[in-house]
Amino acid sequence: MLLSVAVAVLLLCVQCLHGSALPAVSSYEFTAYRMQQYNMAQQKHGCRGAIVVAEARSADEPSLTRRCVIMKVSDFTTERYFEAQRQNAAAVLILLPKNISGISHDTLQSFMVSESEALQKETLMPVYVAPEDEQLLYMYEEVKQAAATRTSSIFVRVVRSMVTATAFQIFVSNNVAIKAVTDNSIVTLEGVLPGAGEDIPTIVITAHYDSYGLAPWLSYGADSNGSGVTILLELARLFQKLYSSSSTRPQYHLMFSLTGGGKYNFQGTKRWIEENLDHAESSLLHDNVAFVLCLDTLANGDELYMHVSRPPKPDTPMHSFIQHLEEVVSSRFPWVKVGLVHKKINLVESTVAWEHERYSLRRILGFTLSHLEDPKSELRGSILDTMSQVDFRKLKRNGIIIAEALAWYMYNLSDKGSPKDVQVFKGQLDFQDSRISSLLSFLTSIPRATQLLDKEPSHILLVNSLEHEFKRYLQQVYRHTFRQDKRDPDITFFDQMNQPVVMYRVKPAAFDLFLGGCIAAYLGIVYYGIQNFGFLYTKLKAAVKSKQQ
Repeated sequence: MLLSVAVAVLLLCVQCLHGSALPAVSSYEFTAYRMQQYNMAQQKHGCRGAIVVAEARSADEPSLTRRCVIMKVSDFTTERYFEAQRQNAAAVLILLPKNISGISHDTLQSFMVSESEALQKETLMPVYVAPEDEQLLYMYEEVKQAAATRTSSIFVRVVRSMVTATAFQIFVSNNVAIKAVTDNSIVTLEGVLPGAGEDIPTIVITAHYDSYGLAPWLSYGADSNGSGVTILLELARLFQKLYSSSSTRPQYHLMFSLTGGGKYNFQGTKRWIEENLDHAESSLLHDNVAFVLCLDTLANGDELYMHVSRPPKPDTPMHSFIQHLEEVVSSRFPWVKVGLVHKKINLVESTVAWEHERYSLRRILGFTLSHLEDPKSELRGSILDTMSQVDFRKLKRNGIIIAEALAWYMYNLSDKGSPKDVQVFKGQLDFQDSRISSLLSFLTSIPRATQLLDKEPSHILLVNSLEHEFKRYLQQVYRHTFRQDKRDPDITFFDQMNQPVVMYRVKPAAFDLFLGGCIAAYLGIVYYGIQNFGFLYTKLKAAVKSKQQ
């Protein structure tokens, strides 16, 4: 009887011990994406480390030293990130939800601000981002629950740690050291719609097509700047129809440009301007450029800001175009706020804020259209900038405003007495909802980080597809490939941006001691029962008889 009781007690202990165990294998492998790492303008950005061998802990834990801090998007704040750095945490692992649209606006803004702050400087602490799944969410809940017990009494914490706690070891290992990548190339596409006549002015429409965020492999850049590229390609399609007939061909050349390296000081734009002005024997940029229109982040908001390096003078082409744009907005979209933002170029700084500043430095007048007022807005570079953050109605509206303003300016409709509410782009010339959606879906189907676009086959295919779109609607299409000087590169990227990670589920050392104690106690009880069987049997028999009486 005593032996049966002892066995029952042991089985109960074993059940309690495994009550918190995961219904899965003891190890789980997943892919995590390392934080940006690059050097630019003699400044280092991102994380320098990649190897992780540490126990997972919640950000709520008081002690994070030599631990891998697990955070959800809602946990990742500037304060917690720098606190992990201060305590010499082994690493930070951020879990990215599959459904970005389910994140609240405040959480979204908070994460983007923290993301931008983290990328400003370098850190030796490895930082990884991994898409959420069932196993990772279970780990997060376990470490979160373990952190919550810190408020319990010491005795309760010790017992729980020994009996039910599950420890998670995060393991990222690579026998090869992180290497600098200096052979990146940047591609810029150029195409033209020739106008009617000779020695006529040129209007340049440009947008950068690359994306930026905490982790390059998760940077899809829907609003910044998939929206600008989408509008540019639609403008090319629509104006091609007008230019195809001699009766509707205006006396302006329209030059379109898609530039790479926009997220890294607009390196593609810089090299393309140098190619046209300093090395080409003939170029439309050499001649009469009316103005340069740069499209950047246009898929949201009810504001439209025109960023200039110097206020346009009256009676200049740029001033006239801006007036037409304001008239289109006031007559058709009066709820949209239009503003002019003047920011002088600081020649002391090594970086520029907007693409038009690259042209202004070469004395070519230009401006940037964006729904953002602040060039340092965190919306311009975030892994949360996905399709879920795009408002297609506002993207189409902004495209219509730009197209109508261009048509009014190029055809001089105001001086011809045309009614202010006349629409040029309607019917067969209307912006197509299906095309806008498909273009942006294609652009965001893969990450467009600069360091990936000339390395991965799928990313090279994306640039080739953009070139195909240019050849479909434009003439004199050129593909400029700019390679860096390996001895003195403008940007130095680093490899190992995506890593296999192994998560091990283990019990803490205290669990082994507790389990050993349980086994020893069980064996002690059995040994005592065997050695004193006669005495115990007599006592048990006497107890049974007393109950029967």
